[in-house]
Amino acid sequence: MTARRTIARDETPSTPEELLTVPQVMACLQLGRSAVYDLIRTRQLASITLGRARRIPTQALTDFIRTRLDQEAAA
Repeated sequence: MTARRTIARDETPSTPEELLTVPQVMACLQLGRSAVYDLIRTRQLASITLGRARRIPTQALTDFIRTRLDQEAAA
């Protein structure tokens, strides 16, 4: 028999991180499809694959932008 955890009424369940599609990232960064996939391929932008779909966590996009801003500031 497996134990099941129940959520109390006053306890909010943890929300999963939001995942973005490649077109959504394209719009955010104002880049083309190839450029976004190049960032993913070179591991500058983290992503996951769900079946045949590629998704980018919002935190990965935020981290990418923050890293690029830090690099620009250091130059």
